[in-house]
Amino acid sequence: MAQIFHPSINTIAKASIFGAVFIAGFAGWFIWEMSRSPYFTQVNVPREQPVQFSHEHHVAGLGLDCRYCHTSVEKAGFAGMPATKTCMTCHSQIWTNADLLEPVRASWRTGEPIKWTRVNDVADFVHFPHDVHVNRGVSCVSCHGQVNEMPLMWKTQSLQMEWCLDCHGNPAPYLRSKWTTDEATKKPQLDRDVVFNMNWHPPVDQTEKGKALMKKYNINTYQLTNCSICHY
Repeated sequence: MAQIFHPSINTIAKASIFGAVFIAGFAGWFIWEMSRSPYFTQVNVPREQPVQFSHEHHVAGLGLDCRYCHTSVEKAGFAGMPATKTCMTCHSQIWTNADLLEPVRASWRTGEPIKWTRVNDVADFVHFPHDVHVNRGVSCVSCHGQVNEMPLMWKTQSLQMEWCLDCHGNPAPYLRSKWTTDEATKKPQLDRDVVFNMNWHPPVDQTEKGKALMKKYNINTYQLTNCSICHY
């Protein structure tokens, strides 16, 4: 009986299998890298806004505290965005005719809120409560970076699950707090204002101090790495 396939087909078949494995491996690597690239995560990519608000000017230059605009950050899951009234507290008196601020004045005249572009946003199936993190000493800088150095806002972290788990598995280095003395009782108390201080640096090893804070706040890494802590 005559041979149906030429002997070279064996070589071609082996090469095809090897090529398919190589292509699949390359595709997996490419997808892995792309999902962590700035193109996908938007890390270090300034976002356009209806008003080009400069955190660098308002925070570093004027000394505004985060809580002046993000009023619910200590008591709610959502940090809150400033109402137009907050902007107009100052800008009804200064820079009143600046073209840059016309969207703010238009919002004030019409009552239509300014539609800010979200810069740091987790997926809809993720629960991230700002108040829980802030009240246990996690600084704004840990997630948002040095916003006091940003003329336009950009992400500094991917906000992907592996990044969250890096902190949840070992939160001690990320917890901030300092002890002060209560003037009335003369007893030591925690001062969480360092959470909102963009330039604060711990005077001692923060890891050891963070471990003490973990005990004080009853922070359990087993619970923190449980799926239900963020997904429910």
